Amino acid sequence: MGGDYDSDIEITEADAKYCLDTTQNFITLTENYLKTQGFFMNIRIGQGYDVHQLGEGYDLWLGGVKIPHTVGSVGHSDADVLLHAICDALLGAAAMGDIGKHFKNTDPRWKGIDSKILLKIVVEMLEKEGYKIGNIDSTVCLQEPKISKYIPEMINAIAEVTGLTENCISIKATTTEEMGFVGRKEGLDAHAIALIYK
Repeated sequence: MGGDYDSDIEITEADAKYCLDTTQNFITLTENYLKTQGFFMNIRIGQGYDVHQLGEGYDLWLGGVKIPHTVGSVGHSDADVLLHAICDALLGAAAMGDIGKHFKNTDPRWKGIDSKILLKIVVEMLEKEGYKIGNIDSTVCLQEPKISKYIPEMINAIAEVTGLTENCISIKATTTEEMGFVGRKEGLDAHAIALIYK
């Protein structure tokens, strides 16, 4: 009949410990396997924003590429608004503060520096904490010039610094339909989102 059992069978303390150890070993092996398959990762997302004035006598750097234009970004470094937004997104994802915390605009070391160097330092900071970058998505807002033809070069520059493949980097560009400081050509800004994991 269902439910019958042999009452002469005894479970010793050693038997119980063996079952417990075997179960725990199975759980550990399963967890380790799932980790190798990409499960149980520490995934984080960060958002970055930066803005710069435009002025005569300055170069216009975007995404590590020098864009020909009559005015450029005003700033302590090369004022690359896109790379600065990406740096902030990466730092924010790792809860490491922002670009102003690590690269103060009062520090002469960063005067006129290529922002690709700043991005490289940020990537190394993440690597030191065990993080890898999953992907980067970004948008540049400026009234002029049109920058779509430079986007592949920007993606290539960012890929070289971050180690990402180009299909993991997205750069979009838009105007503000002549509204606000961007529309008045007084400045430009950039937004970025980054995913990191370990």
